[in-house]
Amino acid sequence: MIQVPASFDIQGHRGCRGLLPENTIAAFTKALLMGVTTLEFDLVISKDKQVVVSHDTFFHHEITTMIDGADVTINNERSFNLYEMNYADIKEIDVGMKVHPRFKSQLKVPAVKPLFKELIATAEKISSKIYYNGEIKSTIDGDNIDHPNVALFCDLVVAEVKKAHITDRFTLQSFDTRVLEYMHDRYPEIKLSYLVETEGSLAKHLQALTFTPAIYSPDYKLLNQKEINAAHKLGMKVIPWTVNTKEEIIRLIEQRVDGIITDYPDLFF
Repeated sequence: MIQVPASFDIQGHRGCRGLLPENTIAAFTKALLMGVTTLEFDLVISKDKQVVVSHDTFFHHEITTMIDGADVTINNERSFNLYEMNYADIKEIDVGMKVHPRFKSQLKVPAVKPLFKELIATAEKISSKIYYNGEIKSTIDGDNIDHPNVALFCDLVVAEVKKAHITDRFTLQSFDTRVLEYMHDRYPEIKLSYLVETEGSLAKHLQALTFTPAIYSPDYKLLNQKEINAAHKLGMKVIPWTVNTKEEIIRLIEQRVDGIITDYPDLFF
């Protein structure tokens, strides 16, 4: 068991992707029962404006088994666009039984992409103290093609958060600074996390925003002690992703990060 500070945030990445199929009810349930403090996941929008839990805006070839036997490949996967499908059709397609080429130790279970509200309902039955960290997946090129415009996307997500009464336990994270700016202006009551995957100093990254977010969440390989200290001085928490070895977890804890996003939350327990 890894010793962590009392306030340390253990976030199960896409539930617990290293152990069970990503972003599925099975993975979230396992992570909760294991003892994570926060469920981390991704959100997309269906054609009928349902908020769906999915990392990709399409059915990715690595995890999908189409109901009609169609072969999803790297060349045609983007033709299975979730924003062009009603949820009734999305939920018929399995994303839990195909062996993942990068997570071969995953327990395979029949699973579908759940609705955000289904994730919340499941989690709340297990723990009313769990926190949520949901990512809005959006790009300028994808606007109104792979997802709605930023305003509608954010509004749909926040509506589900408020309906479930989890505003004080929900963080919205995004790489898309347009999302963060809109949320900051429209929904200041919701905590924001700035996802970063490109090299550069903290100061340089923050130049892309007009405000200081509550959380700085970079690829862990981009972090060093100086950047962690600088973020803390600005009042931000530092929660890197995706940290999948005990050695890296321990090193980052020693550098005083505030939490860690991992595919293997079992490393902590």
